[in-house]
Amino acid sequence: MSSSPVAGPAATGPSSGPDPDPGPVGRPAPDRPSGPGRPGRRVRPVSAGARRGPRRRVARHWPQYLAISPYYLLFTVFMLFPVLYTVYLAFQKWDGIGDMHFVGFQQFRFLWDDPVFWLSVRNTLVIWVLSTVPMLFLALVLAVLVNSTRRFTAFYRIALFIPSITSLVAIAIFFGAIFSNNFGLINAILRSMHLSAVPWMSNEWTIKLVIASLMTWQWTGYNAIIYLAGLQAIPSELYEAARMDGAGPARIFFAITIPLLRPIILFTVVISTVTGLQSFTEPQVLFGSEAATNPNSGGPGQAGLTTLLYFYHQAFDNNDFGYGAAIVWAFFLLILLIVTLNWRLVQRKERRP
Repeated sequence: MSSSPVAGPAATGPSSGPDPDPGPVGRPAPDRPSGPGRPGRRVRPVSAGARRGPRRRVARHWPQYLAISPYYLLFTVFMLFPVLYTVYLAFQKWDGIGDMHFVGFQQFRFLWDDPVFWLSVRNTLVIWVLSTVPMLFLALVLAVLVNSTRRFTAFYRIALFIPSITSLVAIAIFFGAIFSNNFGLINAILRSMHLSAVPWMSNEWTIKLVIASLMTWQWTGYNAIIYLAGLQAIPSELYEAARMDGAGPARIFFAITIPLLRPIILFTVVISTVTGLQSFTEPQVLFGSEAATNPNSGGPGQAGLTTLLYFYHQAFDNNDFGYGAAIVWAFFLLILLIVTLNWRLVQRKERRP
């Protein structure tokens, strides 16, 4: 009769089979739990050197961090801190010189009942619609025309981009001279055609049209350049295949160009919404100094009073910095809401089969 083998881990001698996990060469295998169950590896504690790894990497690249630190210091001092400070200022009553007085939500309650604030919001939205819709349409048309040409393309691109880099104050002065009621170029042309002059700078709707046309002239070329870059990324084989199938220019434009440009259109809509709702320089230059007793009021009937111009009037003309901070934060929430709605609207159309 053969004797039974010695049981237990203390048995010596050659084993009957290979070790299931001998471990790396030169290092003993990790301990395994005894008893039934799924074998597992022992969790090794994280060493102190591993914890100091990110710190060592930062210390190793300190010259690079030091090189980019001026930007972040300037951003913190001149942009981040003033923005955060306006949150605190919106709950204070302060004239810029004396002591601050905490008033809580009284600024926002007064803002909710302020008819001039809602008039400025309505003016801003109307000017934004009158400028953004034709601007994006003309930009897309100009981009398609430039993309279809083969000669002088560099000249067209420069000509489209020049208005966006021109001084906005100079543009506003130029438009004010063109649309002047008495000596403007537009009314001079109308009189030469035996037509009655238009009160561009005194009527409620013509004031909005002048501001909207100024914004349209300035930013149409910028958006056209963006659309042109998107058009050049579309493969030409798609257009050739569509022409071979008998599709006309209109069919190609709405079936190929518009769907493939939808992300670019979404970008321009968001950017145009943010910049269009922040109109300030245009009405401020056109109507800022017309009324000595009530400057920056937006022209006759406050037809050109935008929200940012109203903020400037309250903060720097009336020295009510707390109420001015409440105006800009309420308007920031409104811009955020409109941008979100535009984003969701375009995204929903993109997901639709």
